[in-house]
Amino acid sequence: MKKVAVIGLGIIGGSICASLTKAGICVDGTDKEESAVKYALKKGYIQAVATDIALYDVVFIAIPPMATISVLENEKFKDGALVSDICGVKSVVENAVYGKDRNYRYVGIHPMAGKETSGISSASSELFNMANLIIVWGEKTDENAVAEVKEYAKAMRFGKIVECSAEEHDRKIALTSQLAHIVSNAYVKSPEVKKCDGFTGGSFQDMTRIAGVDERIWTELYMCNRECVLGELDGLINHLSVYRDALEKGDSAALSNALKEGKEIRQNIKLRKD
Repeated sequence: MKKVAVIGLGIIGGSICASLTKAGICVDGTDKEESAVKYALKKGYIQAVATDIALYDVVFIAIPPMATISVLENEKFKDGALVSDICGVKSVVENAVYGKDRNYRYVGIHPMAGKETSGISSASSELFNMANLIIVWGEKTDENAVAEVKEYAKAMRFGKIVECSAEEHDRKIALTSQLAHIVSNAYVKSPEVKKCDGFTGGSFQDMTRIAGVDERIWTELYMCNRECVLGELDGLINHLSVYRDALEKGDSAALSNALKEGKEIRQNIKLRKD
C-alpha cells in the first residue's frame, strides 16, 4: 500500500485526511501548529506524524500559496512521488514547479468545498461528498499521475471532476470564489449592519456567510491572481453602475431591464445539487 502524507491540517487538509482514512487509506500528516497535529491524531484523521516527507509515495499540500511554493521548491520528495497541491490559485504554483528540475510528479487540484469557518476543528470526512474537484493540466503533467489523483478523489467521494489549464482555473475562480468573497466582505461594511437585528433573513445570511475571510490567506490569494480578480471586480463595478444610474435618474425601465437580464442569466447557471 502506498504511503500517503498531508502537509497542512486545516479544514481542507484535515478533511483530506479524514475522508481518506474513512475510505480505508492510511494517512500521516504534519502542520506547523502542534495543536492541529494533536487534534488530527486524537480524532483518528491521521495515523502518525509525517516527519520525513521523502518517505511518502503520495503527498497532498494543503497550505497557502507562498508556503506551497516553498515546499515544492525546497522539500525533498521521494523519486517519482505524486505531489498535489490544493491552492486556490494555480498559475503561480505551476510556474514555480515547471521552472526547475524535479524528481516528483506534480498535479495541481482545487476542491470546490469549504465552510465559513476554518481550521482542523472544521474538518470533516464528509466535506467533499459530491463536491466538484478541479484538476489542472500543464505541459508537463503526467497522465498516470492524473489517473492516480482521480482514484484518491473517488475515495474522498468527490462528484464532478473538471480538467483545465492553470490559466483557465485562475480566470474562472476569480469570479466564482474570489470575487464572491470580496463582495461579501464589502457588503457587511454598511453602517446599517449593526442595527439590523430582527430584519435579517435568508438573503442577508447568504450574502454575509463568507465575509469572515482569513485576511492573511485571502490577501495572498488575491495578490497571486491579481489581474483576473481586477478584471472581474471592474466588471462588477460597471454592472452595479447601471443599477445606480437607473435609480439616480428614476428610470424604471432601465432598472427593470437590468433586473430581468440578471434573472435570465441566473436561470441558466448550472449549480451543484446537494
